[in-house]
Amino acid sequence: MHPGLVVKLRPAGPWRIGSDSGARNRVDTIYHSDSLYSAVSSAMALLGSLEDWLDATARAAEPAVCFSSCFPYVEEVLCVVPPRTIWPPAAAGISARVRWKSARFVPLEVVRDILAGRKLDEAQWSLDGVSECVAPAGRPGPFRTSVRWSAAVDRLTGATERHSTACIEFRAGCGLWTVASFLDQAARDRWQAPVKTAFRLLADSGFGGERSRGWGRSEPPEFVEGDLPDMILPAAPAPAPEGLAEELILDRLVADLIGAGPVLPDSPDAPSDQEVLPAPMPDEVKTEDSASAQSPVEMGAGIAVLEMEEEAIETQAEIAPVEPQPEPAMAPPVVEAPQSHWLLSLYTPAPGDTVDWRRGSYSVLTRGGRVESPAGSGGLKKQVQMIAEGSVLAAASEPRGSAADVGPEGFPHPVYRAGFAVAIPVPEVR
Repeated sequence: MHPGLVVKLRPAGPWRIGSDSGARNRVDTIYHSDSLYSAVSSAMALLGSLEDWLDATARAAEPAVCFSSCFPYVEEVLCVVPPRTIWPPAAAGISARVRWKSARFVPLEVVRDILAGRKLDEAQWSLDGVSECVAPAGRPGPFRTSVRWSAAVDRLTGATERHSTACIEFRAGCGLWTVASFLDQAARDRWQAPVKTAFRLLADSGFGGERSRGWGRSEPPEFVEGDLPDMILPAAPAPAPEGLAEELILDRLVADLIGAGPVLPDSPDAPSDQEVLPAPMPDEVKTEDSASAQSPVEMGAGIAVLEMEEEAIETQAEIAPVEPQPEPAMAPPVVEAPQSHWLLSLYTPAPGDTVDWRRGSYSVLTRGGRVESPAGSGGLKKQVQMIAEGSVLAAASEPRGSAADVGPEGFPHPVYRAGFAVAIPVPEVR
């Protein structure tokens, strides 16, 4: 259980999320967690907290704050990249009403239904082909991709060159959401307020590319505090065993019958002329007066019976052989079974992570790009392979991830690419 913070961004204009190919006329539809961490780090630098932020995250053995990737939402419906082990749903092949296999983003409600074993209602959902998002039936998708044309002007010669740039345009009431996971309550108390301030700053300055044109901006972000993983997958109440309610009712009836005593006159149901009888005194609580009321013959008979019983117990103890006690068996070593973890972020394994790569279901994504820093911009970053969102990893403990230095050779300072894991435990599906 970790403290969490859901951040909802409602774009105020086009957004540009660069594709892995780097082509200007192509755009990605998911704002990855490593790009979000870089944006928040830039905001921390403007706020004067960069060194403390890096010490608590990129340079720490366990990062104090981790971000998931940014996923779309349709009004009140939050969408996400579904776990690879349950998608597409095997039970959804009853008809071709919804092309589940073509969906990239799926509502959290659908994921919860599949993990709980509930059947999907195909009349409730529809697939938007443009955004590859499953949305409520009758509603369009959260965004669409578009191309904006511009002209580059040479101020010396006056020559112009026309070029296009791809972007994402969001529908009204839709946007992107992410979740921040804090290591513990102390990390939440220290970094929740700076993280909120950084998102407010980025909402004004912009996320992604073409920020000089006013792209990537959003309205003031909306924050929802809670705990993980309950904010993503609430714990379902354990179902009561069959017949448990009937057994409880019978036990209550039996208890009422056994414990029924005389009706007290103060009770409104008691008749006024009923005689109140004293409750019988237990044998263990007899007073001296009750013992003295017995005759000497009765007392002597009772003592004789007790002496005979004690003599019989002693004789039985002398005759009974003493059996040797068996030696305690050595308990087998406890081996923790791997748990399935659903990734909501890009992930780079840390040395201490215990991931069984022979199990689970995951995909690998190559990440590159160029450096943007006051010390120098435009240099190519080192390419690294990362585990993509939606992957399901089998690990005995929760994966944490690490941050790799991808700066060019000889760069003045490290350039971190965050591969911290925001992982949600899910039941294993075969």
